[in-house]
Amino acid sequence: MYDQKKLFALDIGTRSVVGIILEEHEGQYHAKDIVLKEHAERAMLDGQIHDVLAVSRIISEIRDELEAKHGPLKKVCVAAAGRALRTERAQSSININGKPMMQKQDILHLELSAVQRAQAIVAAKHEIEKSYYYYCVGYSVLYYRLDGEEIGNLIDQQGEEASVEIIATFLPKVVVESLISALQRAGLEMEALTLEPIAAINVLIPPSMRRLNVALVDIGAGTSDIAITDIGTVIAYGMVPVAGDEITEAVSDQLLLDFPLAEKAKRDLHVHDTITVTDILGFETEISKEDLVEQISPALDRLADSICSEILSLNNRPPKAVMLVGGGSLTPNLPARIARKLSLPENRVAIRGIDAINGLTVSHMIDKGPELVTPIGIAIAAQKSPVHYCTVYVNEQPVRLFEVKKLTVGDCLLAAGVKMNKLYGKPGLAMIVSVNAQNITIPGSYGEAPAILRNGISSSLDEEVAAGDQITVKRGRDGLPAEVRIGDLIDDIPVKSVTINSHNYTIQTEITCNGIPAAAGQVLRDRDKIECRIPETVEEILNALDLKELLKELKPFRLKMNGKETFLPRLSGKVLRNGMEVKHHKTIEHGDNLLIERRGTPTVKEMAEFKQLMLTQSIPVIFNGKKVELSRTMTEFQREGTALSENDRIYDGDVLTVVHKKIIPFIFQDLFNHVEIEMPRDSTGKFVLLRNGEKTTFHDPIEPGDDLKIVWPAINKKSSNLKPI
Repeated sequence: MYDQKKLFALDIGTRSVVGIILEEHEGQYHAKDIVLKEHAERAMLDGQIHDVLAVSRIISEIRDELEAKHGPLKKVCVAAAGRALRTERAQSSININGKPMMQKQDILHLELSAVQRAQAIVAAKHEIEKSYYYYCVGYSVLYYRLDGEEIGNLIDQQGEEASVEIIATFLPKVVVESLISALQRAGLEMEALTLEPIAAINVLIPPSMRRLNVALVDIGAGTSDIAITDIGTVIAYGMVPVAGDEITEAVSDQLLLDFPLAEKAKRDLHVHDTITVTDILGFETEISKEDLVEQISPALDRLADSICSEILSLNNRPPKAVMLVGGGSLTPNLPARIARKLSLPENRVAIRGIDAINGLTVSHMIDKGPELVTPIGIAIAAQKSPVHYCTVYVNEQPVRLFEVKKLTVGDCLLAAGVKMNKLYGKPGLAMIVSVNAQNITIPGSYGEAPAILRNGISSSLDEEVAAGDQITVKRGRDGLPAEVRIGDLIDDIPVKSVTINSHNYTIQTEITCNGIPAAAGQVLRDRDKIECRIPETVEEILNALDLKELLKELKPFRLKMNGKETFLPRLSGKVLRNGMEVKHHKTIEHGDNLLIERRGTPTVKEMAEFKQLMLTQSIPVIFNGKKVELSRTMTEFQREGTALSENDRIYDGDVLTVVHKKIIPFIFQDLFNHVEIEMPRDSTGKFVLLRNGEKTTFHDPIEPGDDLKIVWPAINKKSSNLKPI
């Protein structure tokens, strides 16, 4: 005879408690017996035990009944109800501007921050509770976003802001604690614990199928529990407070049946096209499945809508297939409506009973309906993959976790209430400096990642933990304030070489900080203003090289005449760049050859010509047969009170007085300023002035070309002839 192991499992639901006996031998299971008892009073609410004494009494009754047939029962496999799970969506974001590209640990930290935010939202809806009163039994990422735009993966991405939106599922610790209390009062020891959705999934969807995106819906009396598989695991759980009872009530209202008869009529519709019922007035009515479905269609739509909305919320898209279990799954026409609302083919939504469980045989006394999938799954799942409490130590404080999945360091930190968004050090203070009128923000150094040790060895957030592990977490150090030198902001400080009047010069870049000359190694402070420029024009280069004498030559020739400033650009120095004349404000390039021509120093005569001034007035005359040029000064240049001759030089900056004389006719007397007069020895001292042979006087005017003479009478001569001198 085979050595068979006896398994006792309980499915503690909102309306009833189901006890089942399974026998296991070498991985094969046989469902031997089952007992179902309904609660006499409202002892359960949303999967949580509200009256431990009432629930423990029903458990005791079921145990006693099964013990009478199968012997002593001391240990039991149970499940925390899926409807007790609480699901929340949350988002977390982080500024990544100027930071290194994001890596796996950064993204995981961001995800866990979002999970913790969801945990806080759950707790906030129940004011007396704290976030760490909940176990996180799973979460899945809905979206990654970069600068507000959805993106597939954040690894190695750069931008302004990275964010993640997750959906996370939590189990209140009190659910587990109250379950243990009810079992202890009934004299039973918890052999293994699982979650109801996990129990159903474990027997219907083996791990090899969990890479498929499948939704499992356990439709009970008061609630419909949902679990989603994908990428090899259960990614989300959910619950809607609409289930089989709502359909039963609709049947009751339409056919005037009391609740138990309405429940039976609903189940009969699953296997018969026509049913006969007797209403509360005693009338017998025959009704077709098609007619009754039409009458209860609004209730069917509400149930299908609720289930589909929750599936889409949890999964963010329609799954590949939907499996329906639980007594409520027998609701007529429900699979077709769910398929239509999820845009799935009808053969992708199916009711699954215990006949779909591999390696299971069932006693002929047990109906093979979908309502038994979860109770049998509890026994098998608790046996194959039981969920245990696990105690780890976070910063020397004990933390007990519910092992519904592989536990990681991140799970331990969440359970310990460690604030994930406070673990990373803050970035150091930034500074703003201006470089050539452009503002530049210099960030401080990055805050350091937290130091996480598992049993004294550096660990990552996704590293698995075992019972008894010692986890130490230290907040990362804050970053240092920004520190930067001028040279750090300038990639290449340029130099320029030029030749000026056959001498080679190297021009350096001029750097100032707040108007004061500075070196490239100077450390900057917040709001400093940096000017960094290399001299470009002829004028700037001469200034930079301190060639002030040459620069002076390029300035306009300037002097003051009779108190007025006078500029003579033609006398200014010139610049020849590579042989071509250019203005002093033109840009000079590296390697240019410059020739600076100095300013001129004009004579008084040249200055008079520039200013179109008449220096002298002159006329030609003939005196004693010789040509003589008579002239007089018309414009006189004076410098510091001294009259200048026409050949004297005038210099830049001179202060001159210019005296203008009136133009008047020349007279005979003007001749004596230009010729020497010698009186003959034999003259009597008397003379005669002749102009063109005619007598004239000293004050008579003369004209150009006049023949002028001075004659004296001869001594002892009685003749009247005059003797010219």
